[in-house]
Amino acid sequence: MGVQGLTTFVEGNRNFLQDLRFRDSRLVIDGSSLYYRLYFNHGLDRQHGGDYDAFACLLTRFLSALAACKIQPYVVLDGGIDPSDKKFPTLRSRLQSKIREADNLSRGRNGSVLPILTRHVFIHVLTQRGVPLVQCSAEADWEIACLARQWNCPVLTNDSDFYVFDLPGGYLPLQYFQWTNLNGKACQRYISSRFYTTNNLCRWFGGLDRELLHLCAVINGNDYGAPMEAETLLDLIDVGASGRGGGRGKGRASSSRIEGLLIWLSSFSSVAEALKEVSRLMCEGGGNKKGQKDELSSQLWAAMQEYNIKARSSLVHWFSGGKVAQRGNTCGLTQLPDCLSFAAAQGQLAPAVVDAWVMQRVLLMPQVENNRLASSHLSSKAIRQAIYGILLQGQDGTVHGRDGGARLAAESGRGSGGRGRGGRGQVHTSAWSKGQAASVQAQGTPICVEEYDRLDLSLKKNLVEAQPPRTPVLLSELSQAPVALRLGVLFEVLAVKESALEPVPPHQRVGVAVTGFWLREVTPTPPQPLVQALVLSMVYGEVSFNNQPGNSHQHAVPRMNWAAERQVLSALGGKR
Repeated sequence: MGVQGLTTFVEGNRNFLQDLRFRDSRLVIDGSSLYYRLYFNHGLDRQHGGDYDAFACLLTRFLSALAACKIQPYVVLDGGIDPSDKKFPTLRSRLQSKIREADNLSRGRNGSVLPILTRHVFIHVLTQRGVPLVQCSAEADWEIACLARQWNCPVLTNDSDFYVFDLPGGYLPLQYFQWTNLNGKACQRYISSRFYTTNNLCRWFGGLDRELLHLCAVINGNDYGAPMEAETLLDLIDVGASGRGGGRGKGRASSSRIEGLLIWLSSFSSVAEALKEVSRLMCEGGGNKKGQKDELSSQLWAAMQEYNIKARSSLVHWFSGGKVAQRGNTCGLTQLPDCLSFAAAQGQLAPAVVDAWVMQRVLLMPQVENNRLASSHLSSKAIRQAIYGILLQGQDGTVHGRDGGARLAAESGRGSGGRGRGGRGQVHTSAWSKGQAASVQAQGTPICVEEYDRLDLSLKKNLVEAQPPRTPVLLSELSQAPVALRLGVLFEVLAVKESALEPVPPHQRVGVAVTGFWLREVTPTPPQPLVQALVLSMVYGEVSFNNQPGNSHQHAVPRMNWAAERQVLSALGGKR
């Protein structure tokens, strides 16, 4: 989420932010904001697939700085797409923007496209360091705010919505969090930062009711959009404010739309009074038909509830005992097998997998590549089809659509445009039941997942058929399936015979199989130097691991080869 223009407005007024020496406290961290900020603000490579080693070192330094100041971090990550579909138009627009930014980067220009494995490396380092983390079922903002309110501790993020949430422990904007320059004596280290609460802003506007701040954010527009009539209301507000005699804002110049809106709202004593005025304005000046004058007020009130954080946080249960307790009954994780639900909460199950399960929709992240060629995601299509098949198949082994899946199947059969055509903010619903989905499957129509991927420089929706592997494996029994069975399924999807991998050491077989799959599927065929570089990196990783003390398979390497391996390691290390 994010409120348009609010960050610029708050940071432009020195009365809203206070200096803080931060130490010896809990800290709730917006994980997505943190890894974006760390990667983009420290000169790491964006053009050549990701500088993950440098990123891991940077993150480790950040965590060490927190530890030196006795700050206990709790990291909360965004999950999949909001099942309500309220934010989908915004996500689709951002994806289109990232396609163009990736193209700019490929041509040596500027752009901010996160390398595709950054999130994975982020979670890996946090797990290694024992940092508590959780991946939410959908967007994490509301969960973060509820947790911080219950714990009375600050939030570290870069999201302007946290200028709206009423957090007693405050909000620490990432751009002011000076973790690279610790201060204080050794036993009392602290991080200099700037600190925000809604108190200062509301006081500046004459004791503004905090709920009116929520209304300001909704009228102005956030990532969930704004009601269609909100722009009409904004055009009328100046007239309405003059008609009321200006209220407390009389005589003050409005330096921005945010400030003008806050000045207008400060003339009301409550949200109810403000919404009543909204109805009057829309009725008199907005051309509303009789009986519709309260529609905008109702929409605004409903949207304001996204900023209501008085509920007890479900994440407290997770951080106190590892129990999955997700918000709402429609998050989808509650319907996953326990092992996968737990893996998703740990961040070990990618949000795209949850999206395929809950929404039957997946957004494929753009990468820096030659945009005159086909999307690089096409090379892994068969793997995704197998994943969709495993996720969506029933106990009888046939593929069943979930919610909208059967409708997608029917639409794919008759060439319809699919979901997302009902306008902004529409909640996706389907009249199809699982039984009807099975009926569609029985009639030979495939069950599909919506994929959004690049076609040249445009975002295109594709309906991709779910194809479970021939080897029987049920989602509900996946965690109990023998390792040999799971490997068999994996090698089947990668189209490689296990017998062909027998000469390869067991711990390298998956890597070799994936490399073979890539060489077969990728277009155009990779040049020989690229393949040689990949093999060389695998060799370097192996000999480097073999020569580390205490590794798990050093005993399997004959002693006569150790000296030779050390020479290879030294030579390769010198060429890095």
